[in-house]
Amino acid sequence: MTQDTQPTNLSSAEASRYSRHILLHEIGLAGQQKLKDSKVLIIGAGGLGSPAALYLAAAGIGTLGLADFDQVELHNLQRQILYGSKDIGVTKTEAAHKKLNETNPHTQVHQHVGKVTADNAISLFSDYDLMIDGTDNFPTRYLNTDAAYFTGKPIIHGSIFKFEGQVSLFDPAHQGPCYRCLFPHAPSPDSVPNCGEAGVLGALCGLIGSLQALETIKYLIGFGESLLGQVVIVDALSMQFRTIKSKKNPDCPLCGSNPTITDLNSMNDRDHCKPKSHHSSESHHYPLEIEPSEAKEMIDNDSNVLLLDVREPVELQICRIENSVHIPMGQIPHTIDQLPKEQHILTICHHGMRSMNVTRFLRAQGFSSVTNIKGGIDAWAKQIDSSLQTY
Repeated sequence: MTQDTQPTNLSSAEASRYSRHILLHEIGLAGQQKLKDSKVLIIGAGGLGSPAALYLAAAGIGTLGLADFDQVELHNLQRQILYGSKDIGVTKTEAAHKKLNETNPHTQVHQHVGKVTADNAISLFSDYDLMIDGTDNFPTRYLNTDAAYFTGKPIIHGSIFKFEGQVSLFDPAHQGPCYRCLFPHAPSPDSVPNCGEAGVLGALCGLIGSLQALETIKYLIGFGESLLGQVVIVDALSMQFRTIKSKKNPDCPLCGSNPTITDLNSMNDRDHCKPKSHHSSESHHYPLEIEPSEAKEMIDNDSNVLLLDVREPVELQICRIENSVHIPMGQIPHTIDQLPKEQHILTICHHGMRSMNVTRFLRAQGFSSVTNIKGGIDAWAKQIDSSLQTY
């Protein structure tokens, strides 16, 4: 019996609704039945959770869980497309439930009003086949990925920072790396601005949330290549997609050979938010980001400054700042021991997104003296050295 002739319990109305899916050989009737039988939990019904929920409901996921504690506010409407003006003041889960029911009445929507915590995460995650993390802060991301690991469930991570987005899949059942393999410890709360401080491009949320939905559908049905062990990075300013490989860390505090995190209570909120630093208590405190003019002054007057260019080799052929050290972003986790912790590292890329990502990563690894150059080499060429070729 072939995939398309496997028995299903799809109604004629459902078969008609999903006909464009069913026509795809990789999905067919059997794949559509898998979606109907699946239970997916979306954590955070905001900028990422909104498009993910809409596309998964439309795709025919049988059960969608929505975990969120917040109410709809006016500033949400710039990017959280589940809601409209009439929903302001309504809990997000309730407003989302109504919208998703209109989108597809065949999808059951379960509301989980409140925060996901160390006390309820294991029980909550156990009821679902897959989790989508659409949260916007590091403590919750670590909690979610830790809980997914302990329940043996896959979780699809998504994040946004200004004009850059990331998507990855962490799946402990298939021996892939976990979130802590990539980022063992979170940066301090005041080192990374949230979207209310830094801003966020609304349409980019739609792109990243849609990618999360796409990865969910592929995983549940079992077609295509997953993002296990890979991180897709989207640069909206240059409209470039890059994929970096991530590997299991044998010393990972969660999934390594000698884990120090053995349950959700092994790390308290302070631990989740504070990076493990190898510096003394007298570590310097440098700003997360500075203007090119400030960076130029530091480079000219401080011999202890290292300029780290994290662009790709082909970009260096276009332009390069003299005496900069070049390590592409994707190689940073594997060459971290080559970087001097005693120097003040200034990171730079094309527009400042990749270098900000590297800055956050290095700070999480105990490099307290790392600062991003705002606007990247594009801003440097326009403000400092007009002889540099822009691209």
